[in-house]
Amino acid sequence: MPGKLENALFWRFLRGLAAAPDRPAVQFGGRTVTYREANELARTWAGALVTASRPPAVVGVLADKGIESYVGILAALYAGATVVPLHPDFPASRTRRMLDMADVTAVIADGRGRAALAAAVADGPSVSVLDTAGTGEAGTIPVRAAAALDGPRPVVRDDVAYLLFTSGSTGRPKGVRITHAMAAHYFGLLDQRYDFTAADVFTQTFDLNFDCAMFDMFCAWGAGASVVVVPPAAYRDMPAFLAEQGVSVWFSTPSAIALIRRMGGLTPGSMPSLRWAFFAGEALRCGDVAQWSAAAPAATIENLYGPTELTVTITGHRWDPATSPGLAINGLVPIGRLHAGHDHVLLGEDDRPADAEGELCIAGPQLTPGYLDPADDRGRFFERDGCRWYRTGDRVRRRSDGTLVYVGRLDSQVQVQGWRVELAEVDNALRAADGVEDAVTVARPVDGSVELVVFYTGTECSPATLARYLRDVLPSGMLPRRFEHLSQFPLNSNRKIDRLALAARAG
Repeated sequence: MPGKLENALFWRFLRGLAAAPDRPAVQFGGRTVTYREANELARTWAGALVTASRPPAVVGVLADKGIESYVGILAALYAGATVVPLHPDFPASRTRRMLDMADVTAVIADGRGRAALAAAVADGPSVSVLDTAGTGEAGTIPVRAAAALDGPRPVVRDDVAYLLFTSGSTGRPKGVRITHAMAAHYFGLLDQRYDFTAADVFTQTFDLNFDCAMFDMFCAWGAGASVVVVPPAAYRDMPAFLAEQGVSVWFSTPSAIALIRRMGGLTPGSMPSLRWAFFAGEALRCGDVAQWSAAAPAATIENLYGPTELTVTITGHRWDPATSPGLAINGLVPIGRLHAGHDHVLLGEDDRPADAEGELCIAGPQLTPGYLDPADDRGRFFERDGCRWYRTGDRVRRRSDGTLVYVGRLDSQVQVQGWRVELAEVDNALRAADGVEDAVTVARPVDGSVELVVFYTGTECSPATLARYLRDVLPSGMLPRRFEHLSQFPLNSNRKIDRLALAARAG
């Protein structure tokens, strides 16, 4: 095999398989799949992909959290293909666009995923579906035990392990390529930083098309630990769920803290089984961490930060009640220091290096080789000092000890319950609605998170009509919570739309 086996993302699972073959690899909806069972099924499905009449180089996984999604991701990796996690609740037009952009020719899907796929490709080229249920349906890729692979197919470091799509300001999603080498560097650092073992039980609160889900899966699988899917109903009594499942590692967006608090679950000592707690995807407030720490007194808490383009997370700050609040800005927990092997620069408004505060730009081995569409690279990547850099769009302050603290976004991109949303994409979508002349989306803080508010001009419509329209073109995580009609937008002294005034009005 070219390169080292450890450079392949699937090696994480093989390591867990060797350590704990009969331990649960994943648990969902009352069902448990062991490492041995997942491996056997993944080898069988991978064999079907490899021996198909058109062996796919890129495989979509379109399913809820279950056997098809978890084993499907593993099977695609075993087949040496690039895996593209997709969401069955996305609008058909968006799913179709992602299938086309990624050149997906085969999909592993559950029942809901098959229905979503049928809607997405109704008027276009067909995409083959793996016949995981053994129906023998015409046009599907048959699954035969005799064709199972002996082991994963070879990959090289620069092969793309998975593709994820982020919100794009052009009104279409941007595809981010994550190579096996990027993932190997990332998870190798995490192995050094954390003491995960086969006895650990990880939560899975994230959708599988969200990059933080990769942290849960491959940290757990690399240690022979279990991944437990957290159903929405569990938030009604999260302490009881964690105790019942024996959860020891928690990971979510900070919004989950407010939800668990509202449900009465964040009382002192209520989550004693946790020994690690991670938060990412949004700014994390010191007050929320203090309350979480009281509820989970045995847990070490870290605030993680990183755009998809830098392989899940690129910094981390370990909470210390004695020092962390003093490093905070506006009550926000620091994002910490960069992972080893990376460099950063803070750029001021003139794009010259700034001493203490500016846009965070990062270079290093976790940086994506670029978007699927090279046109999307413009404005995000640049060359300097012999390095390729990524502009995060985040304003960051560097403390005297080198700790980085998030200050805010430079552009119109926001995090909404972990979703990275380009406000311009929402604007662009709504402008296509009947009667809407122009639209401006702003974010307003709500209980530790943010929600989207849209101001629009043109013919006044009912909020329900506008919401129904957007549901057909945007994922649910990007949907605004309020719509307000204006006869005209306020203008600033430069005769530009006064977004600050609209944000103040929304608040």
